[in-house]
Order: sequence, then structure tokens, then C-alpha cells
Amino acid sequence: MEAIRLLGIRDGALSVDEVLAVVGDVTAGGTTIFVGTVRDHDHGKPVVKLSYSAHPSAEAELRRVAEKVAADFPVTALAAVHRIGDLALGDTAVIVAVACAHRQEAFLASRRLIDDLKGEVPIWKHQVFADGTTEWVGACE
Repeated sequence: MEAIRLLGIRDGALSVDEVLAVVGDVTAGGTTIFVGTVRDHDHGKPVVKLSYSAHPSAEAELRRVAEKVAADFPVTALAAVHRIGDLALGDTAVIVAVACAHRQEAFLASRRLIDDLKGEVPIWKHQVFADGTTEWVGACE
């Protein structure tokens, strides 16, 4: 079975249960999951609204990132989903999960997966602050 079990850019709610179910594997002694949520502040300023946008190539780039992680680590199973559209405070924005034979490998692969997803996949965050100012994150980095 292929190590990459689930990848997606979605405009609806994300499910931790779905992600955990697809990475479950009896050969894995360690499974890590990271859940990124919308917080109520950034740069010391209150956030009142947030939305994510994605380039049409985002899913292909997500696959490229996932394939690199699966090639560089002894991954048994891997999943990554990111939400786009308007999100409320507390909503889940991204979930990544990695299963490996050992916990240390799972932690390292999971960290690499979320870091590379955030750094390389063309998904941009638009934040609106309580004072009316806005910020795009990831668009010009």
C-alpha cells in the first residue's frame, strides 16, 4: 500500500478522525498528528477574521512535498489536508499525520511535513485585525 494515504485542499471542515483513520497501520509503532487552528491573535494584535486562499497548483505542490517526506523518512503512512475559505477563531486550518515504525521517525517526518507544507505549498492566509488593518501571510515570502 502506498505511504501517501490522503492529501487535499478543502473548502469545508477538516476531520482529525478521518486523518487518523487513514494513517492507521499495524506496522507503525508511532503515529504523530499536528492540528493547526485559527488563533485569536498574531503579532500581539487581536485577529477577528481569517481566510485562506490557494493557487490552482497547491494540491500538486502538496503531493510533491509529501512525496519528498515519504522518500526521506521511513514513512508507513502519511496524510495532509489544508482548509481554504473563511475560517472562524478556533477552526482547524490544517492537519498532518505521519505513521512510522518508531516514534522518533514519526516526529521528525511530521515536523518536516508541516514545515514544508507551510513553506512551499502556495496557500495564503489573509488576516483581519480588530483595528481594521489586514495582512497577507505567505503571499510574498
